[in-house]
Amino acid sequence: MVNVAILGFGTVGSGTAEVIEENSKSIALNAGEEIKIKYILDVKEFPGSPFEKLVIRDFSVVENDPEVSIVVETIGGVSAAYEYTKRALLAGKSVVTSNKELVASHGYELLQIACEKNVNYFFEASVGGGIPIIRPINECLAANKIHEIFGILNGTSNYILTKMITAHTDFYESLREAQDLGYAERNPSADIEGYDAARKICILADLCFGKNVSPEDISVRGITDVTLNDVEYARRVACKIKLLGRAFRLSDGRVCAYVAPHLIGKTSLLSNVDGVMNGIVVHGNAIGECMFYGPGAGKRPTASAVVADIIDAVKHREKRKPINWNKAEEGYVASADEVPMRWYVRTGSGLETIGKAFGNLRLISYPGEYPGAGPGEYAFLTEEMTGREGKKRLSDTGVRSLFPVLD
Repeated sequence: MVNVAILGFGTVGSGTAEVIEENSKSIALNAGEEIKIKYILDVKEFPGSPFEKLVIRDFSVVENDPEVSIVVETIGGVSAAYEYTKRALLAGKSVVTSNKELVASHGYELLQIACEKNVNYFFEASVGGGIPIIRPINECLAANKIHEIFGILNGTSNYILTKMITAHTDFYESLREAQDLGYAERNPSADIEGYDAARKICILADLCFGKNVSPEDISVRGITDVTLNDVEYARRVACKIKLLGRAFRLSDGRVCAYVAPHLIGKTSLLSNVDGVMNGIVVHGNAIGECMFYGPGAGKRPTASAVVADIIDAVKHREKRKPINWNKAEEGYVASADEVPMRWYVRTGSGLETIGKAFGNLRLISYPGEYPGAGPGEYAFLTEEMTGREGKKRLSDTGVRSLFPVLD
């Protein structure tokens, strides 16, 4: 029998406990041993819960108990979660987590400690919730040299954009609906400003390209300034607006990673990933293009991934499962402004000013063509150019929106 301690008994922690109890027989069959929850660490009490007698408040009880071999961290954040994870690894215990902020910020350090102590640090649930992606990259796609990975990594922002596209409700009304339905937090800044997606794309970049990409090193732009005008202009060129996290390898060996709203064509694999669903596309030199799709969050889907990692940790107690990345040298992460892309631009400048700035472009629409277009407003698609060059040309054109185009 394998004893497990769960740190944090919120949505994911309680879901993990429920899945372990509900599916105990099949989990034991898959793991080769029975898995038992010995402790649940939380500052709150849970009267009436079937797990209330397991709740403790002192982490040192878990840390110093030789019978606990796996610790599940679902606290979130990088304060107590970081301290307890580090102490658990140093005590020779494997750790399973759903904490994307911790993995993105301290994953390199924690994996180094796990390697030194010959234990495992698993984090399948940190990206994509219930979607298998970490394990497929590390195992199933191991024969590939991955060129690029990108995707819809945040269900809240995707739900809001889907409502704007399908129901024609503006950003703030769509956000309020997402909050009413429980898809968005009362403080949704991490989702709508792109930080949640940024942490996830950094973890994916670490795995795909083998060196650490820190969230502080990438550009992040959310969806707060996407308007219904942008949605309509995109529709007129057979595109949708999606918030994407994107990471790819450059020819000089550097890696570029960023988060931004994109115009994507209807032929894209991600075009029909709507609502709170996530989709992640991987380009490998052997497999070509493949997509992973499913619920990116939620109590049960995320718990599914956590428990799968617990089973994997049980199977690899004697011999650590190799998963790691190297520390990045200075200059490894390239700015997104250096990379040539096509751009969608919405501006209040006239055609003469736009023509002088950009020359050859594809004009999408003109003022008054649909309700809501402001006087003197134009939208167009540029030729391929770097973000730096595009911003330089836009400096005198009264830009209102500027998004990359991903064909």
